[in-house]
Amino acid sequence: MNSKPSSTSTSRRGALIAGITAMATLADARAADAPPSGIATPTSERIPVVLPRTEFVYEAIVDIAAPMTLGASPFGERFMVPITGGSFEGPGLRGTVLAGGADRQLLRRDGAKNLDAVYELKTDDGVVISVRNTVLSRNPKNAPRYVFSTLQIVAPEGKYGWLNDFVYVGTLDALRPQREAVVIRVYKVV
Repeated sequence: MNSKPSSTSTSRRGALIAGITAMATLADARAADAPPSGIATPTSERIPVVLPRTEFVYEAIVDIAAPMTLGASPFGERFMVPITGGSFEGPGLRGTVLAGGADRQLLRRDGAKNLDAVYELKTDDGVVISVRNTVLSRNPKNAPRYVFSTLQIVAPEGKYGWLNDFVYVGTLDALRPQREAVVIRVYKVV
């Protein structure tokens, strides 16, 4: 029997080795480009841990009316806060917050609040963008206030279609007593 490998098996082996080498080189390049996270996981030697980065998208000042009490639930006290207007602005974005949206709130038994706001933004050039902002707000004892959100933003195709292509996070702060409004800062995860 001939123990000499055929040229077909040699070329397959060469292609396999070349592919593995290319994948390792790509992984090394990704690791070199990634900022060091200092986090070790079971897979971090093979797939580097890359911490999410964000970029500012816009700030909205959202005018609100007095909260309406909706009653108790098994999970806590429910409220609805009508959205009456406002404005927003960011790089390449500017316009008004349309009246008619609302923020449904649950004051949980543990003192934290879950907020679920649905509203629309109208750009200066007349495009309507829909926003759903889900917020967790807590005031832990002996720790800073924690208020962060995730947002779903839906825009029509065209000039603002890029808004459909990212994950968004945000912050929320009250402007009271100077104004019955909240300020929402929105960031895209890149």
